[in-house]
Amino acid sequence: MSLRWIPLLAALALAGCAGGGGTAPAPSGNAGVDAGETSDGGRYAMGNDAYPEEPPDVSHVPDAVPRVEPHSRAGNRSTYEVWGKTYHVLDDASGYERRGTASWYGEKFQGYATSNGEIYDMYKMSAAHRSLPLPSFARVTNLDNDRSVIVRVNDRGPFHSEREIDLSYAAAARLDILDHGTGRVNVEAIDPAAWQARQGGTGDATAPPEAVAPQPEASTPTTGSDRAPVDGVYLQVAALGSAEGAGDLKRRLQDAVSHPVRVAPEAGLHRVQVGPLAGRSQIDPVRGELRRAGFDDAFVVDTRAD
Repeated sequence: MSLRWIPLLAALALAGCAGGGGTAPAPSGNAGVDAGETSDGGRYAMGNDAYPEEPPDVSHVPDAVPRVEPHSRAGNRSTYEVWGKTYHVLDDASGYERRGTASWYGEKFQGYATSNGEIYDMYKMSAAHRSLPLPSFARVTNLDNDRSVIVRVNDRGPFHSEREIDLSYAAAARLDILDHGTGRVNVEAIDPAAWQARQGGTGDATAPPEAVAPQPEASTPTTGSDRAPVDGVYLQVAALGSAEGAGDLKRRLQDAVSHPVRVAPEAGLHRVQVGPLAGRSQIDPVRGELRRAGFDDAFVVDTRAD
């Protein structure tokens, strides 16, 4: 399905999720095509991609918010090879626009590392693309119904046939292509700085992305093991739609950092956060621990009252 860089697999691969839901019609992305996945089973717990068993309502998941971000250290080789074919990564997404077929990927890849080292969450507005820099932002429009979404591209693929883009479950649902498996789309890259300027400069154009929902002011525990919420400063590692995936990531982090890890639910998501930290003086040391464990994109969440 989507290319993951081999050096990241050891650091970032999580335990697979439980079996998914039905497969009729199945997601039409490149299921099973990964650098590091082998013919004798690969690294995924599921053999085939599938719908989630009990997906949350994603009809109101907001678009990704374009932000100015540096290219990630992983997933941006100038060229790479899959199935004997060489692909070229663009230095700049500016002016990119193509029409083609969109597919989507789901439960099989939930909770695993994307090509740039982030954790795939099918309930966020994200996508995989063969040549756009990681990360990039793009507007994807369904040419059959004129529905449009903005996605954040953080993965590589698709590598089957002539498909243009692989969408997350949430993005495919918003475009109404889940039942068909694929759809005819137009993909147009977005210049984040120009987009922010058109919005009147609202939002932090350089802040780390949170594509699904605004940051909570306070959180409540998602399981009995997470005690009453404590306001404070946290480093957020991921926001996942799957409680099981969030639990797997929490256990992974508990072995890697010297501070508590919690799962805080909010708006159908499960936010995996390290803390509370004793003030901002601890942010850099903890961020260093996370980077050494392979998690480069944690960002600060401050739930303390103003």
